[in-house]
Amino acid sequence: MKKPLAGALLALALLGLGAAPAAATAAQAAAPASAPAPAAVTVDFAGTVALSNCSGSVVRLPQSQPDDPALVLSNGHCLEGGMPGPGVVVVDRPSTRTFSLLNSSGRSVATLRASKIAYATMTDTDVSLYQLTTTYRQIESRYRIKALELDTVRPAQGAAIKVVSGYWKRIYSCAVDGFAYRLKEGDWTFTDSIRYTAACDTIGGTSGSPVIDTASGKVVAVNNTGNESGGRCTLNNPCEVDQNGTVTVREGINYAQQTYTIAPCVGTGNRIDLSRSGCALPKP
Repeated sequence: MKKPLAGALLALALLGLGAAPAAATAAQAAAPASAPAPAAVTVDFAGTVALSNCSGSVVRLPQSQPDDPALVLSNGHCLEGGMPGPGVVVVDRPSTRTFSLLNSSGRSVATLRASKIAYATMTDTDVSLYQLTTTYRQIESRYRIKALELDTVRPAQGAAIKVVSGYWKRIYSCAVDGFAYRLKEGDWTFTDSIRYTAACDTIGGTSGSPVIDTASGKVVAVNNTGNESGGRCTLNNPCEVDQNGTVTVREGINYAQQTYTIAPCVGTGNRIDLSRSGCALPKP
């Protein structure tokens, strides 16, 4: 789990890499120009939030309306009451938790407050959704910040992504390396988890960060864990388990839980309705 790490932190230097363009050959010069690739969406901190112990983001569904109470996405293991046990699903539990809303540069511009935990679990996935006392329209009009949109389709292997931590005000860039059929960590098991390429070396405090597809700008997952020291299927050292039961340990590799499964479970007024057709989120 990617809660804040204790002790001093080492400063990290970021090194920019580049390469000189190769000279075009005569054949290349004669070939018709191909269409340029779509430009990547600019990803910054706008719409992300910092929790007391984790990261998160203000999110909306395609069906969300401007006057719906806004939702904050984070991890189930970031709940103020502690980590839900295996099989536990929290629905409509009152909460007054606060969130620091960030602008594009990572500056805190407001404190948002929850009215309830709309949904949370660590079974099959690791997600929490808080309902706020403010609407999307109020947040946008007061602070000029739009909610991030949850994608409704499964991300593709190789897709370029960014993990945006409101807690650390840091953005990680990498790609979807693949998917773990089962990801086992201590007593918990997650399904169809996203595995990052090594460049997303997320640390404690990045739990709950939105994982954003740089082509669409939409949230495709929520960052949640990584294998820190090579342990096998233990807390902070998740292992992958395939369809045949084969266990693989990938030290230093980090993971996220897909979020496209949330949309079918949200009804009118942003209300979580686990009985809706197509909703596959775990139920109490």
